[in-house]
Amino acid sequence: MALEFVKNGIRKITQFITGKKDPTQGTRIVINCEKLENRVALLENGILEEYSVERVGTTHLVGSIYKGRIKNIEQGLKAMFVDIGLEKNAFLHFWDAIPEALNTQAMEEVSRGKGGQKKKNISAKDIPELYPVGSEILVQITKGPVGNKGPRVTTNISLAGRLLVLMPQNESCGISRKIDDPKERARLRRIIEGLSLPEGMGIILRTEASGKRTRHIVRDLSILLEQWKDIASRRDSQKAPCCCFEEPDIFERTVRDFLTEDLDEIVCDDPATVDRMKELVAPISRRAQRRITLFTGPGALFEKYNVQRQIDTAFYRQVWLKCGGYIVIDQTEALIAIDVNTGRNKGSGQNVDKVILQTNMEAAAEVARQLRLRNMGGLVVVDFIDMKHGKDRSAVYKSMVDHTQRDKAKTQILQISQFGLMEMTRQRLHESLSDAMFEECPHCKGHGQIKTPLTMSVEIQRRLTSVLARLPENGRDVLVVIHPDVMQRLRSSDDQILVDLERKYQARLTFRTDPTYMREQVLLANSKTGEEIKLA
Repeated sequence: MALEFVKNGIRKITQFITGKKDPTQGTRIVINCEKLENRVALLENGILEEYSVERVGTTHLVGSIYKGRIKNIEQGLKAMFVDIGLEKNAFLHFWDAIPEALNTQAMEEVSRGKGGQKKKNISAKDIPELYPVGSEILVQITKGPVGNKGPRVTTNISLAGRLLVLMPQNESCGISRKIDDPKERARLRRIIEGLSLPEGMGIILRTEASGKRTRHIVRDLSILLEQWKDIASRRDSQKAPCCCFEEPDIFERTVRDFLTEDLDEIVCDDPATVDRMKELVAPISRRAQRRITLFTGPGALFEKYNVQRQIDTAFYRQVWLKCGGYIVIDQTEALIAIDVNTGRNKGSGQNVDKVILQTNMEAAAEVARQLRLRNMGGLVVVDFIDMKHGKDRSAVYKSMVDHTQRDKAKTQILQISQFGLMEMTRQRLHESLSDAMFEECPHCKGHGQIKTPLTMSVEIQRRLTSVLARLPENGRDVLVVIHPDVMQRLRSSDDQILVDLERKYQARLTFRTDPTYMREQVLLANSKTGEEIKLA
């Protein structure tokens, strides 16, 4: 760690003296602004680690706050459906409607020494009485709509700043567990105890609060309190359903979440966006403004930093590793299956166990990276190459845990099973990158495969047999329109079968190709009238 710190210091001094920045070194955010969409890429030493896209005019739902109305309560699901003004009603589980139901795993709770009357504990059975059908409720979206499902919401409202998270309806206070220095935790604990917080509100100090002075934390808190005041005003003055707070756009979120001390530079190719980000960061850190720079060319920004090529590979089914191995990613309805293979990694004289361990270690890092890049969530099963030794399996497990620490989506990881499988879950906040950018192929209907010409020939023969058998003897003139690939098969290999079919049914078959047809598309019609013949 000390050596890495020295190297970073030397690199920054060199950049300051020469005025030149090496695009393959350091941590940098690259922002590309276009007419229809904006793209943000996080690079570490030139490697793409995170990527997000926001289409112009779209609303980022996750984090937005709505005043809604309870439409119905499903006791079997232990959930409520809330009308918040969107196309589909929001899903509110009873557990997410309990004020005390906060995730405390990511923080250490801090007591502010408040006495007073203890509040009554609320359980799931109390929820229908607290929120009857037709009542109004303030909720925050925690998961965007996916497929035919509406968004998921919670009553545990939280507002994120750069240094802390304000919980205006919950008085719990805490510190991020990612701050591991005991002295720093003790200092932050004293700051929390000395803060003047409105009654019933709580805060969580984020990782970025480490090393920050009290006045910086107080300033961040005052900004969030003003934000909540505005939200409460909208809540009280408008009828449900209505939006009380819209999650900031991609530029404001970038400044809030990524502009930390570890970040070397933010590069953007749009002057207006650069000015806006500088204005956003000015009240918090004027020094950080100098790290926001305008890219003026030549060439395209994403080409200059080699981002575009790395984005293109993010959609490949097969992803190569540095060692010569590779992983294969398949997304199904139930889960994401990832297979690890040694590929070209023969080890150069190393024993087999070392080759397998090296491949699995690189695969663990790449799997964590690919899940972030593709924004894939749900159940994930990774089939690692079988390892004989328990210490090797433990090393791969630890590597996966370490590489998912930086992921903003919550992950849970199980130890590698005796079959070499690692099961994990990744929080699905909104649709994956592939779902947002691709649609189902009209040829294969999402299968990823199409039938062979031989298969189509067999199917056409079956259809013709069925149709000719039920047509009257004087009406067996049939036109068959097919794809050129299928016609080639019929002409070259199966022509005699079709002749035999004509003789058997005393029919007249006419074949015609249409290059606009998909290979699996077939039309049977009456040759004289052109009327389509449909199978019963």
